[in-house]
Order: sequence, then structure tokens, then C-alpha cells
Amino acid sequence: MPIYSWVVAVLYAWVRRHPRLVDGVLAAALLLTGIGPVAKGNLLFVPVALGLAVPVVFRRANPVGSYATAVVAGGIQVALGMRPVPTDLAILILLYTLAAYCSRRVSVWGLAVCLVGSAIGLIRWIDLGLPDAPGRLATAAVVFAGPALLAWVLGDSMRYRRAYYANLEDRAARLERERDAQARVAAVAERARIARELHDVIAHNVSVMVVQADGASYALATDPGRAKEALAAISATGRQALAEMRRMLGVLRREEEGPGEARAPQPGIGELGELLDQARIAGLPVSFTVEGAPQPLPGGVALAAYRIVQESLTNTRKHAGPVASASVVLRYSDDTLVLAISDDGRGAAAPDGAGHGMTGMRERVAMYGGSVVAGPLPGGGFEVVATLPLTPVQAGAA
Repeated sequence: MPIYSWVVAVLYAWVRRHPRLVDGVLAAALLLTGIGPVAKGNLLFVPVALGLAVPVVFRRANPVGSYATAVVAGGIQVALGMRPVPTDLAILILLYTLAAYCSRRVSVWGLAVCLVGSAIGLIRWIDLGLPDAPGRLATAAVVFAGPALLAWVLGDSMRYRRAYYANLEDRAARLERERDAQARVAAVAERARIARELHDVIAHNVSVMVVQADGASYALATDPGRAKEALAAISATGRQALAEMRRMLGVLRREEEGPGEARAPQPGIGELGELLDQARIAGLPVSFTVEGAPQPLPGGVALAAYRIVQESLTNTRKHAGPVASASVVLRYSDDTLVLAISDDGRGAAAPDGAGHGMTGMRERVAMYGGSVVAGPLPGGGFEVVATLPLTPVQAGAA
């Protein structure tokens, strides 16, 4: 940046930080240019000049009061027959300030007062015998009224620009607040989704490990081979849980991934066989039935179906009792997939902890416009029935 531009920028910034000092210098200049030659012949002009110049110092803080004070001083000047002097320019400065800082309704009245006062002053000075009086009245009127109109137009334009920029700033601030609110909503939704995924993964695998650990403790003394198998199942389940946890944490740290890194696919209907085998290894007999013609599912629906089956089997292991068995039925139709997971246990699958399991089921199904019904069966046991629409229109409408 050239030194000249830098100096100008520094001076402009300093002036903006000290408006009262700048106005004070302007008022002093107006006072000195008008009071010097006139005060020698008429000392009464000194208070009149002060009444015209001093309000300039306070024009930004109180534009209406400053303008009114200067108008009164100008009226006294006309009434006493004092000639116009450079200090009278204070009226034009205050009229500009009135138009720039006040509403148009107020500034128009100020302009009218200025024009009427100029006309009265012209008539008064003509009566006093000033040169070029009657013949050049129109010219004098233009000379006095033109600057007043120009000052008002400039001030009103400044007011409009200030309001326009203030509106732009307010709009930008409002858009920024809306963006922050949307970001917070998205963060809350993402935290809820991650909480559901963590609950599904951890609750399922930990429940399998707990069952296997209990079986290993009972078989340790009587059947070491069975205990060894249970410990191997615990180890495999723990590794699987860790792998899924790493995959989920990798999604959270996707910015740190390299271009060649790949993530494991989300589980779906095709992985139900592994899930059911894992449940059987953990000691829960599970039957699996498919009704209707299987058809490809959207990725989100397939993941929701997998998680619903996973959570239902987890609740069965936790609440149905040691001798319970479970049944998983998938019913395909043209536009829906119905999941029915039931058991023949105690029939009171109480929600765990904070209830993330059933809440997660309902939230997953609601995302795709489906429904979930869960409750004890009349003859004993517990059943979860989830209906998932398969048509894109229904899923999108949800």
C-alpha cells in the first residue's frame, strides 16, 4: 500500500473514532469566520453566532435539538437586522444532519422551515436596503434555497444508504444465525444416529459376550472343551464389536482418511444369517422364515431391518430367560416389508436403561414412514412387528 493511501486510511479511521472532536473543529471554524468582522460593529452578533455554531458540536447526538437551536438563532439574526455571514452555513450543515439521521417526515419539516426562513430573511434584508434588492430577488432566492435543497437531498440520500447497509448487515446476521441453528440441528441428529448405532452394536455384542461368559463359568469345571469354545466365541464377538466401533469412529474422522482408504459396508438383510448364527452360538435357538418373494431393498431400509432384528434378539437374550427361543419372520409384499420377531420367554421385555433400544427402533422406522408395534403375547413371550414401506414415494414422504 502506498504511504499516501496508508496515511489517508489512518486519518479516516481516526476521524470516525472522534466525531465530536471533528464537529467541534468545524463549529470553531464557522464561528471564527463569521464573528471576526461583524462583532466589531455589533456585539449582539456574538451570542447569535454562538447559537448558530455551537449546535454543530452536538448535531450527531441530537440532530433535532441542534437544528431547532440554530433556527432560533437565525430568526433572532433576521429580527435584529443583522447581515448574513459565513456562520449561517451552520444551518445548512444541521439540515443535512437532520435529513441523514432522522426520518423523512421530520426532515421535510426541517427543510420547509429552512426555506420559509430564507424567504423571510431575503425580504428583511431587502427592506434594510441591501444592494441588488428588488430586481434580483429571484436570483437571491435561488442562491439561498438551492443550497438548502442540496443539503437536504444529500442528507436524505445518506440516510437511505445507511438504512440499506444496516438492512444488509441484519440480513447477513440473521442468515448466519439460521446457519448456526441448522448446524446445531444437524449435529444433534447426527449424535442421535451415532447413539443408536453405538447402542445397537454394543448392546448386541456385549449381551452375547455376557451369555458366553456365564456359560464358560458353569462349564469350566465339568466340560473344559465347552468352556474353551465359549471363550473363543467371546474373543470373536469382542473382535467384531471392536471392528464395528472402529468403522463408526472412522466415519466420524472421515476428514483424516486418505484417498485410498475404504470403509466396510453397512449391514443389511444379507448379513442376517451371520447375526442369527451368532445368536445361536450364544445359546439362543432362532428360527428364520422368509415369506413372499425377496426383492432388493434400499440401503437405509436394509440397515433399519438389520438393526431391528439385532435389537429384538438382544432384548430376548436379556429379558426372555435362559430357556427361551426366538423366531424371525420376513414378509415381503409389493410395497412393504414386515419384520416379526417373537420369543416364548417371560413376555415382559422391559426396556433397558434409558430405553435407547425401542426408541431407536421407532426412530429408524419413522424415518421411512413405517410403524412398530411391540408388546407381550397373550400366551407368553414378547413380539416386535415392524412395517417398512419399500416404495420411494412413501419413504421420501416420511
